[in-house]
Amino acid sequence: MTYDRASVWKRFGAPTDQQGSVNDPRTQREHGVEWNEKWVYRGRDGQSVTRVVLWNRYDLAGVFRIGPDGSGEAEPLTEA
Repeated sequence: MTYDRASVWKRFGAPTDQQGSVNDPRTQREHGVEWNEKWVYRGRDGQSVTRVVLWNRYDLAGVFRIGPDGSGEAEPLTEA
């Protein structure tokens, strides 16, 4: 299954923060993938990052659970 922005939004809700945009030509590399837009999900404390969703244009580049030490672990998306 291909995940689009609407399905990811429906699954995880609105991101707490966003960096870059779909139209931003600058790309970055994080967790082994190239992205130009990042959705950030913060923990209940409002400070810690618990998940990031990375996009490269309109394509989902990856979803990563972020550990307390800042390390990221790929989070496979399965049918919910």
